Amino acid sequence: MADGKSYQEALGNAEQMIDEWIETATSLGRPIPQPKGRLAYA
Repeated sequence: MADGKSYQEALGNAEQMIDEWIETATSLGRPIPQPKGRLAYA
């Protein structure tokens, strides 16, 4: 979950968290799921 003062800030924060999660999972040798497309409610 991410938030921000604007939609753009919240989206940027979410993208940063995704990048950090992928980096951590990769360093731990965990699989990274493939994207399944865009969410209908996002």
